[in-house]
Amino acid sequence: MTRAMASTSRKPTTIDEYLASVNPDQRAALEKLREAIRTAAPKADECISYGIPAFRLDGRSLVAFAAWANHCSFYPMSSVTLRKFHGDVKNFQTSKGTLRFSQDRPLPVSLVRKLVQARIAENRG
Repeated sequence: MTRAMASTSRKPTTIDEYLASVNPDQRAALEKLREAIRTAAPKADECISYGIPAFRLDGRSLVAFAAWANHCSFYPMSSVTLRKFHGDVKNFQTSKGTLRFSQDRPLPVSLVRKLVQARIAENRG
C-alpha cells in the first residue's frame, strides 16, 4: 500500500482510485505501465488484489503493479517468467517475483508486453 493510501482508512476499489492516491510522477509512470498491460492483454480484467492494482485473465492472476515510497514495482506474479527474461531485466532491480523501477527510468513498453505475453502463455500452459 502506498503512503497516501496508508493515511486514509478507505482502501481503493479500482485502479483509478489507487492511481489518484500516488504522487504525480509515479502516477504518470504507472499509467504508462497500465496502458502497456492493457495493450498486451486487452481481454484482461482490472482489479485490486492485496491492495494493489492487478490484472486477471480467464479468472487467473496475470500481473500487478504498485507505487512505493522510493520506487514503483511491476509484479509478473511468476519467478519463472522473470528468470526467462533475465537478460532483458538485468538493468532493473529484481527479486523473486518483483521488478522495481523509478519514474525516471520506467520499464520499456516492449519489455512489459513481452512479460505480459509470457504470463498469458504460462497461465494457459
